Amino acid sequence: MLDFRKSSINSALRKVLKRFHYPLEVMLTCVRWYVAYPLSLRHVEEMMQERGVFVDHATVHRWAIKMVPVLAAVLRRRKRPVGLSWRMDETYIKVAGQWKYLYRAVDRAGDTVDFLLTAKRDMAAARRFLERAINLHGLPEKITIDKSGANTAAIESIKADACVDILMRQNKYLNNIVEQDHRAIKRITRPLLGFKSFWSARIIIAGVETMHMIRKGQLNCPAGQTMSAAQQFYSLAV
Repeated sequence: MLDFRKSSINSALRKVLKRFHYPLEVMLTCVRWYVAYPLSLRHVEEMMQERGVFVDHATVHRWAIKMVPVLAAVLRRRKRPVGLSWRMDETYIKVAGQWKYLYRAVDRAGDTVDFLLTAKRDMAAARRFLERAINLHGLPEKITIDKSGANTAAIESIKADACVDILMRQNKYLNNIVEQDHRAIKRITRPLLGFKSFWSARIIIAGVETMHMIRKGQLNCPAGQTMSAAQQFYSLAV
C-alpha cells in the first residue's frame, strides 16, 4: 500500500473525504473490491467483517459514489495513448428497471479508448460519445462499427462538421474485439442486480472501467517502477 498521509492525498479527493472517519486504506480497499470483482455491497461488508473492520454496505456505496469520480478523472489524465484504429459498439445496462446503453470503444490492441452511459441509443448519443473520445485521444484514422445506422450517422456528421477524413468500416467480425471486451464489464455489473439510478450507474461503471483499464496496463506508471493492479488503483489517490 502507498503512503496515505494526509499531505500526500490529492486535493480533490481530500475535499470529498472531509466527513469520512475511516482510514483511507480501508475505504480504498472496499471501493476497489467493489469495482474490480463481481461482488455485491453486502459481499464487501462481509469480507471486511472477516478482517475485523465493521462497515455497513450502504457506507461502502457512499464511499464509491464520492471517490470514484475523482479516481477516474486522475486515470484519464494519466492514461496511455491508444491506437488510431478504433472499434466502437454499445451494450445494454439495466438502470432502475430499464435498459440503458453503454457506448464503448477499444483500439486494435484491445485497449479501452473511452466509454459513456446514455439513456438513448441514437445518433445524438453516439456523437456525444465520439466527441468525448476524440477530445481525450484526438482523431482516429479508422472506426469500425457494426451495421448501426445511428453510429454511421454520428461518424458521418463528425466528418462533415470537422472536415476530416475518418475511414469508417462496417464489419461485425472486426468488431469482435470490443464485443468480447464488453464481457469484462458485464461480469462485474451483473451481481449488482441493476442500478437504482442513472446518476449512480454512471459513477460505478466509471469505477469498473477504470479498474479494467488498469488491468490492461493503460495507466502510466513511474519509469522503472513495477506496480500491481491494486497498487496502481491506490496510486490514483495521491
